[in-house]
Amino acid sequence: MRKYILLAVSALILNACVSSNSGSVYTRDEARKVQTVKTGIVESVRTVQIEGTKSAVGPVLGGVVGGVAGSSVGGRRESVVVGVIGAAIGAAIGAFGEEAITKKDGLEITVKMPDGSLLAIVQEADDQFTPGEKVRLIESGDVTRVSH
Repeated sequence: MRKYILLAVSALILNACVSSNSGSVYTRDEARKVQTVKTGIVESVRTVQIEGTKSAVGPVLGGVVGGVAGSSVGGRRESVVVGVIGAAIGAAIGAFGEEAITKKDGLEITVKMPDGSLLAIVQEADDQFTPGEKVRLIESGDVTRVSH
């Protein structure tokens, strides 16, 4: 029972670490700040993958779960060895799991600006854009979004 509770808590913590690259999601720091708006025409749209996060959270949580699960096997001596092996395997699985869970589908949107220059912006694929469509580019610091 303890294993399942630990696994559920680990999944919740990992899910809380997921950040968004959506054009519709703003960080707390971006709220109430002046942003520059430019307009352009969508030149092309290409589907891409936005890689998942690679932090210490996945390996640490996986290592803890693997270590606890492994240490409950066998007697005193075996439980230490199996616990260490379980922690190592759990850390590897946790790292892979974190990246897989946080990977997102994205769009590379190429926008033709009024001066003829082209800009490409990658963001989550939570909104659809079509070539020839007029869009807004919203810039704030080093973050640019494409919106309708």
